Amino acid sequence: MKNVTKQDLVQEAAKSSGHPQLEIKEVAEQFMRLVGEYLAQEKTIEIRGFGTFYTKVRKPRPARNPRTGEICPLGRRKVALFRFSADMKTQIRDVPELTEVLSQSLANASATQSGAALSER
Repeated sequence: MKNVTKQDLVQEAAKSSGHPQLEIKEVAEQFMRLVGEYLAQEKTIEIRGFGTFYTKVRKPRPARNPRTGEICPLGRRKVALFRFSADMKTQIRDVPELTEVLSQSLANASATQSGAALSER
């Protein structure tokens, strides 16, 4: 499966909205720039129905250089994170093929259990 790039998103948005790709690209780049600026200011960006961008401070801890094995301290640092909304999690989780396979598995399991119960009698 191929990863989707910013250019792929711009092309798809331009096709579905009827706006030129250049305009869509400018809006996308402006959005990403603003998200970065707000996160640098430790602000939270909530997009209802999609998710929340936020920052978190990680505490200092020892780390290991994988090449040399040397232990070097990692200082306190700020990281950017994203949390999907409940709606988006449901949309991602509900894959039709998966639902079909799970329902078949449950049907097979219940049939096997009822067959085992009948053979015990």
